[in-house]
Amino acid sequence: MPRKRFKPEEIIQMLLEAEVLLSLAKTVGESCRQLGVTDQT
Repeated sequence: MPRKRFKPEEIIQMLLEAEVLLSLAKTVGESCRQLGVTDQT
């Protein structure tokens, strides 16, 4: 299966969402799982 390439706008949006999740006292692992980012990334 080919890897998905994210556009810069999508990356920025995910980073903003991660920042919000982390400010809500979520762990980095929980935030990544919720955003669909793998451990390897």
